[in-house]
Amino acid sequence: MEYIIFAAAMLALVVIFMLKGFFDYKKSEEKFREKLYSDYGALPQREYKPEQFANISHYFLKHQEGFYIDDITWNDLNMDEVFKRMNYTHSSAGEEYLYDILRKPCMAEKELQRREELIEYFRTHSDERVGYQFVFHNLGRMGKFSIYDYLDYLDQLGERSNLPHYLALLLLFLSIAGMFINLPIGLCALVCVLIYNNISYFRIKNEIEPYITSFAYIFRILECVKQLQTKKLDILNEEFEILKKCSSSMNGYRAGSFLLMSGGRMSGSGNPLDILLDFIRMGFHLDLMKFNQMLSEVRRHITEIDQMITILGKIEAMISIGEYRESLEKFSVPVFTEKAKIQADGLYHPLLKDPVKNSFSTDKSVLITGSNASGKSTFLKTVALNAILAQTIHTCLADQYTGGIFRVVSSMSLRDDVQGGDSYYMVEIKAIKRIMDMVREEGIPVICFVDEVLRGTNTVERIAASTQILKSMAEQNCICFAATHDIELTNLLEEFYNNYHFSEEIEENDISFSYKIMKGRAQTRNAIKLLGIMGYSQDIIKAAENMAGNFLKNGVWQSLD
Repeated sequence: MEYIIFAAAMLALVVIFMLKGFFDYKKSEEKFREKLYSDYGALPQREYKPEQFANISHYFLKHQEGFYIDDITWNDLNMDEVFKRMNYTHSSAGEEYLYDILRKPCMAEKELQRREELIEYFRTHSDERVGYQFVFHNLGRMGKFSIYDYLDYLDQLGERSNLPHYLALLLLFLSIAGMFINLPIGLCALVCVLIYNNISYFRIKNEIEPYITSFAYIFRILECVKQLQTKKLDILNEEFEILKKCSSSMNGYRAGSFLLMSGGRMSGSGNPLDILLDFIRMGFHLDLMKFNQMLSEVRRHITEIDQMITILGKIEAMISIGEYRESLEKFSVPVFTEKAKIQADGLYHPLLKDPVKNSFSTDKSVLITGSNASGKSTFLKTVALNAILAQTIHTCLADQYTGGIFRVVSSMSLRDDVQGGDSYYMVEIKAIKRIMDMVREEGIPVICFVDEVLRGTNTVERIAASTQILKSMAEQNCICFAATHDIELTNLLEEFYNNYHFSEEIEENDISFSYKIMKGRAQTRNAIKLLGIMGYSQDIIKAAENMAGNFLKNGVWQSLD
């Protein structure tokens, strides 16, 4: 009787712990849902480990077709940080697709309008958005590697057969049968077979273990599709038709998948039933045989897997863009024109805490002059970023933005290539050459951004070469935005470029900048005055001012006494 009472008590404890775990899980689910409502549009708080962030680009690298933002332009504009600022996704599929969108400006207005539909639908339908975000949260992220890394490495596993496992099972059953004929011999044979099975099991298991993670993610993708189908929206009918077809083709993959991917095994929970199942796996190789079958299914349905990742990623990316819009003080939906032009009101930079907004309009190339630190480079980046955002997330950081469809490229934040052995000047002329090659191509116009053309060489040759390079760009299929300290260029290129400038005010030992762009060429210089503000000797400053004034008057540098 005591044993029955003890067993009942133990069973009751197990039930209590199971119920507690269930209620805790439901409570955490509810808390997460509430957070999705309450924190909508709050600044992202996610921290990225370097190896994790590196993998976010792998969907893009696998789908690198057509025009895309090259690495020089991407780094010039600090696009990694722009991506992080708008990444509100909860799954690898979503964030990898969002990254892909930012790398590939869309040239088709129809596709941009489709994105707009989805972005605004989820932004304005909070219940549907939260329901989808919760499903994507369950899909989750891959961790150290992208799903595409694993898919690329599948060929390294070679052709795999279940025949050795069937033979091992046959030997196991024969040894058990032999025990009924001759117990000692049969028992000895059974031990030998079990030892062989266990040794071969762990050898093969170590080989396939990394791929089990990817198989689990594919399984979660199928579960994600299944859950979303219960929340099907009319606006996504076309996408769900494709998802349904792709998911149905993977029924063989799902059947019996628990043999390879039980919940406890993937989480390491230590559940007694999972421990027992592990012993069965070691003896009978059930999971290894299932792995080979699932591997065959994955290889046959790579296209369908890619389609599901693409569609799920696109849906979540649109949700993320909507939340990014909600986080902004001001945004506008771009208006596109057939003419190559840009007209913007209240344009600002997405990464600045208190940005100064600027308005301007141009239908031809622009030359920007101004003092040091007056805002030229930031303005170039602001225009470039908004041109990209207009054609990617269909969202501009402005009161109003109207512009053409462009291929965007830049040469701004270059460095010496120490490993390649190139000087700054060589790096610079190579970067500009790639822009000129693009400009010569027919088709979609180019909008390019160049900060301090040929700064890596002497004044005379810089002005001569810069004039011809900038003239060549302006005469072709291109709108060029160039910043320079060389006032001479504003006169030499006046026929081809609109002149804009930034200025400053200096009072006593202080300098202030408005960061507002103004029409016309700069009329002031501040490099020498800044030396005084920073505490340089007055002797140096006065001598420098005299030399500069004499040169501007006579065109000749006076010799040093």
